Amino acid sequence: MAYENNRNDRRERRGKREEAPSEFIEKVVSLNRVSKTVKGGRVAKFSALCVIGDGKGRVGFGTGKANEVSEAIRKGLEDAKKNIVNITLEGTTIPHEVIGAAGAGRVLLKPAPEGTGVIAGGAVRAVVECAGIQNIRTKCLRTNNPANVVAATMAGLKSLRNAQQVAAVRGLAPEDVQG
Repeated sequence: MAYENNRNDRRERRGKREEAPSEFIEKVVSLNRVSKTVKGGRVAKFSALCVIGDGKGRVGFGTGKANEVSEAIRKGLEDAKKNIVNITLEGTTIPHEVIGAAGAGRVLLKPAPEGTGVIAGGAVRAVVECAGIQNIRTKCLRTNNPANVVAATMAGLKSLRNAQQVAAVRGLAPEDVQG
């Protein structure tokens, strides 16, 4: 009898796998359906561009491709977790203006005063919100391809430096760097 109950418990648990709430903010930026024509007809697959961040200055992005949407998203989120980087924040905004570039993508990122909010388009907004930036102004300068825009935004955020970091590189005091 005890053995039978134990087996039934395992069967019930097998179907109901609940994942623990993640510490990360996960966003799907774009979902693309692609098809390839083969001898037997068309084969459809899906590609997902995902962004993940902790809302405290750590953010990453990744892509996943699979036969099903859910698998593509899962693979994209796994790839994003592997590519997480730390970015420099100054309160709820960024320390200085920067232009990020990747491929044909160019993104202008400007710091904004408290209360401005996130002024950004879809792909940039996903990255900025996952990073935990609450006040920023952005503009996509060239392409609007989500993959290039996300990569350009990440390149811009990675290149941010605050006064302490610049002073350490130059061998000066932080007060000497700020003019």
